Amino acid sequence: MRRWIVILAVAVGTAAPASAQQVIKLATLVPEGSVWDRMLRNTGNEWSQTTGGRVTLRVYPGGVAGDEPDVVRKMRIGQLQAGALTTVGLAEIDPAFQLFNAPMFFDSYGELAAVLDELGPLLRQRLEAKGFVLLSWGHGGWVYFFTKKPVQTVADLKATKLFAWAGDDRMVQLWKANGFHPVALAATDIMTGLQTGMIETFPTTPLLALTLQWYRITPNMVGVGMAPLVGGFVVTKAAWDKISAADRVAIQEAARKGERYLSVEVPKQDTTAVGEMEKRGLKVVRIGDAARGEWRSTATAFAAGMRGGIIPVDVLEAATKARDAYRKGGGKP
Repeated sequence: MRRWIVILAVAVGTAAPASAQQVIKLATLVPEGSVWDRMLRNTGNEWSQTTGGRVTLRVYPGGVAGDEPDVVRKMRIGQLQAGALTTVGLAEIDPAFQLFNAPMFFDSYGELAAVLDELGPLLRQRLEAKGFVLLSWGHGGWVYFFTKKPVQTVADLKATKLFAWAGDDRMVQLWKANGFHPVALAATDIMTGLQTGMIETFPTTPLLALTLQWYRITPNMVGVGMAPLVGGFVVTKAAWDKISAADRVAIQEAARKGERYLSVEVPKQDTTAVGEMEKRGLKVVRIGDAARGEWRSTATAFAAGMRGGIIPVDVLEAATKARDAYRKGGGKP
């Protein structure tokens, strides 16, 4: 009898209590000290406060844990528990997120919000089926091409060496099939690529271009927006399942608060960023109506090439339906 009491005591003493502290290690490409980094750290502080220290968030910004495919791989093997990812990293988990990489599919943040409202539950389900939980959406601003030499036309862009995200071979091949000259690099190698001449053009948001000072090497911005930079705050299901139900509610609310903050602040700061860069030498290449039509027709053809092979057909059709319904006056289709 005494032997069983000793065994039971050891088992109870070594079992992890339900209230044990959970440290969520999150990696991201967002620059340290940026609006996104500050939001993540504020979210982490709120997690600690609202859970009584049971759940804490440790942030690794600036690509110190590698490019987004590296972050996703580390999450899968348990080295990291979370990531603040762009749609490139999210598409590494599930191809449905390639939708947000289709050029000029959206014309406004209102259209984006309508599509996220309609497709949000489906996209969350697809992530959960792969072992990830989406806590909130991220907003990075509107993407433009930044170039070393002024680019006015699509032909001008095709003549440049264009950054393409390494690891997404289908997108690289699609760029080539449309007459462009993509150079596949990790996002963490963009600055080196610009400095060495490996690339001459890259797509990013004005706020990121200003924050990272990349515009000093590419002092021209094509005055046609390509797409909103969408992101997501994801946690592995394995880590999520270790958190109590009550703490999950508090964590989700803190994450949604960060989402609301970025949805207001980032578009506002993007506009300000363009003005700040213009004061320091950035040239915004204005695109006339005729040239703008060429950009749109090229983008439409490019997006059509993404249908099926890159973007799942059902996801693209549902997104198109939601977007078009918003254009006709709002409301769900």
